[in-house]
Amino acid sequence: MRVAIAGAGNVGRSIARELLANDHQVLLIDRDPDAIRPDSVPGAEWLLADACEIDSLEDARIDRCDVAIAATGDDKANLVHSLLAKTEFAVPRTVARVNHPSNEWMFDEVWGVDVAVSTPRLMCALVEEAVTVGDLVRLFAFRGGRTNLVEMTLPTDSPTIGHALAELTFPGDAVLVALIRDGKAHPPRQDAALEGEDELLFVVQPEAELELAHYLAPGVQRERVRAEDDEDDEPAPTGPPATDVPAEDPSGPPAGPQSNS
Repeated sequence: MRVAIAGAGNVGRSIARELLANDHQVLLIDRDPDAIRPDSVPGAEWLLADACEIDSLEDARIDRCDVAIAATGDDKANLVHSLLAKTEFAVPRTVARVNHPSNEWMFDEVWGVDVAVSTPRLMCALVEEAVTVGDLVRLFAFRGGRTNLVEMTLPTDSPTIGHALAELTFPGDAVLVALIRDGKAHPPRQDAALEGEDELLFVVQPEAELELAHYLAPGVQRERVRAEDDEDDEPAPTGPPATDVPAEDPSGPPAGPQSNS
């Protein structure tokens, strides 16, 4: 598989090393000459160019890539790169790094993003998963949030305890993909009976999350299943993305990829 990575900072180089270790071809793109350090990832191809420019992406032959990863420290640059890769070059799969949690709502199919990776969200999800019992924790969103991976640690008073999976009908076409018991993952066999403190992993549509939570743990009071960085009763922002890495010229157009980690 051939993968293009926009942004050759610490994050981009780390991704490149992992992909190379799994026998993939990697192209690192960055407009900062100081970021072009071939010795740091010797198995990768390197290109000094702006990954937000069509001419640069043509030179990179990004149309031949199977995946385009936007890994810069600038959310604007990551959105622009993903949009160009998807709409202008028909790259089959795009993955974009979210630096500022308040910008995550923009990282969807409208901007050409197939998968958005938010480090703050993932860290919060891991914390919630570790300490929460009886509530649904959203771990990951697929394809712009149309389907989510969620987790629940089953409380000891759940009405589903003792029932085989074949006897249960999960609401909203939720799919149980794994059961974790005593630290070991198990496939969801139809004859397996649920036990208290089982960790259940589901793939479910967002609108069915609350119903699924009530089905598994009706004794827990909740109004809705929250993402880890949701704000109470606050509408989605409509302005431009928040900026983590300032552009060189604040009055000019959005900056291209930086090598910030």
